[in-house]
Parts: sequence; C-alpha cells; structure tokens
Amino acid sequence: MLNKAVDSGQHVPPPGHDDIAVRFDSVLKRFGDVVALHEVSLPIRRGEFMTLLGPSGCGKTTLLNLVAGFFSPDGGKILVDGELVNDVPTYRREIGMMFQNYALFPHMTVAANVAYGLKMRRLPRREIAHRVRDTLALVKLTGMEDRRPRQLSGGQQQRVALARALVINPKVLLLDEPFSALDRNLRASMQVELREIQRKLGVTTIFVTHDQGEALSLSDRIAVMSEGRIRQVGTPSEIYTVPCERFVASFVGDANVMRGRLERIDGSDAIVTLGRIQVRVPAAPLAGMSPSEPVDLFLRPEQLQVSDSSGAAAALGTTAAHVFQGGHVDLYVDCSDCMSGRLLVRLPGHEAAMHWPIGSRIDISINSKNVVAFPVA
Repeated sequence: MLNKAVDSGQHVPPPGHDDIAVRFDSVLKRFGDVVALHEVSLPIRRGEFMTLLGPSGCGKTTLLNLVAGFFSPDGGKILVDGELVNDVPTYRREIGMMFQNYALFPHMTVAANVAYGLKMRRLPRREIAHRVRDTLALVKLTGMEDRRPRQLSGGQQQRVALARALVINPKVLLLDEPFSALDRNLRASMQVELREIQRKLGVTTIFVTHDQGEALSLSDRIAVMSEGRIRQVGTPSEIYTVPCERFVASFVGDANVMRGRLERIDGSDAIVTLGRIQVRVPAAPLAGMSPSEPVDLFLRPEQLQVSDSSGAAAALGTTAAHVFQGGHVDLYVDCSDCMSGRLLVRLPGHEAAMHWPIGSRIDISINSKNVVAFPVA
C-alpha cells in the first residue's frame, strides 16, 4: 500500500535531526576542468517539496542526478535517511524519478510500465497488481491499464511516469522539469494534481525547474542556484520578498532597478534616497558601504503606483505601452531614472489603459514595504 500518513492539510515540520530526509554536505562535482558544483550543502526535510531553481547550466540537474546515483560526487557527502549513499548504486537507493521526457516503454501497456520497478524487485504478482491498481487510481488513470503510451495524451503519459515513480514507495521522489512538454493550461492543472498527490503521500520531493512561476507555486522551500552554487534557500515568500543578493532579486520574478543613494545605516535598516523620497530597506546587503554611495533598488511591478499629481514621487515617466493580463494590466513606462530606461508597473483591474493612455506624463511612487537594495554592480 502507498504511504498516506501525511494528509493534504499538514505542514512540513520544523527541521530536526530526525526530520532530514536528504542531506548534501559540501558536495563537489567536476566534469573535466569544469566545476559543476562548488561544495554545495543543503538539508531537505522529510515530506518537503524542495525546488532547485536556476538558469540552464547552474548545476541543479547535476545535483538531482547525484541523488539518483547517476553520477558520483568528487567530494563531500550525500545522505538519504541518514545513510551515506555516495557509492550506493542507483537500484539500491529507493529513489523514484520522473524524467523530463517521461521515458516510458513504448511496447508496454500502462499497467506494465507502472509495474516494471516492482517486477525488478521481484515482488509477488498479487502485490504488484494491487499496488499498480492503487497507484493508477491515485493519478486518475483507472481504466487505461491496457493502453500503450502512444494512445495517451501528453498529460496522461505524464501521469503514467509519475505512477511508475510512486508505485515503489520511494524514500525520495525526483522530478526533472516534468512539465516542460505540456501546454500552459495542462501544465497548470498537472501542477495542482502533483502537489495534491505529494501532500497526500507525504513523500520527500526534489523538483528541478528553471520556471520561477512553477517554483513559487509548488514549493515548500526553494534553493536558488547559479554557477554551481546555492545563492539562497527559503520559502517562496522569502525568496520573492526578501532576496539576499542581486542575482536572486533579478532572477525570481519581475524587477525594476532604480539608482538611489545611501543616506545612512539605521540598525537593521538602511535609508536610501530615491528621487524626492526616502525608502527604508534591509541593511545587511549594504554592509560596509558609506553614506552618499550609490545603490540599486529592486522594485517589484506591484510595488509601484502611478498618479498625475505633482506630489512627492520617486520618478517621473511617460506611458509607453499597456498589456492586458486579465486580472491586471502591465503598464510600461519610459523613465530615465530606471536603469533599463523603462519601468514595468502592475496595476489591478482593467481600467488602467483608460486612466493612463499612451503618452501620459505620470508620477511614479513606491509602496516601500519589502523593497531591497544592493551595491551597484
């Protein structure tokens, strides 16, 4: 039977010695002269949905393949349930993996594909049939046992691949960009289904993606990676609202960069002047800087507001374009104070285009909550 100890409403427990399912401890990996991973350390909690997020070539898939046993680390330790697995072969790790291309056997039926891992483990025929039936029901494929992969839609093929990974009751489920081949609507529905299944089973999951939207919507925590290093680990809210460095702030979500001036450090906060206003930001990224030095403020589109008044404003601009997005309008504003020359302002509702027609001169003000600043690159 599949383990259903964790229900859909239960939260991941706080970390403790017995709560760590997977641990990377100073893991190093080289491919020839290229260092793919620079002594990466990361604990992953039992039952957690951990996402490895980053651009192509950042090392996230290499880290996933190290857990799976497809590669061996050149340094450091990988532990699963407290057991060192550096030299343990893949088939002995009790890992379930769902590949980007699903890797289904085209000559086998749905049921045979799902049962494959159980047969390799030489389980009794009755138990195999029972577990295959339960798992197909879990992924909503009951009645399709005798179909071949070519007779299935993309979403159905994905469910078969997921069922095959889950049916062995893995200690850890590994997902390598499983939604990349699906259209937008199917991708969204499959994300919801995957998260519901993961919560229902309570299986520790490591998910690899370069899609920040997927990461923010699915994860308990996110490890943002670049150049073989983990730049920040946190909840989706922490990653989005309190990025710890420039790369994270620019990679996760849309951001406008505006040049300001450091006024002073005030305890854990810093005061930065931008246009005719002052903004309070976290001081940690600006440690060691002196007053009057330039800094870059990173502003989310929803943190900006527009008006036609001449009151205190962060910047002035001219409306350049509107993009209707259903529940909101993206307003593009030409602004010389923005480092790119153009601001993205996200306004709720659909009437922004009428209020601010193209060519309108507008003031830009800031909702200063959760603004961050970094030294000029």
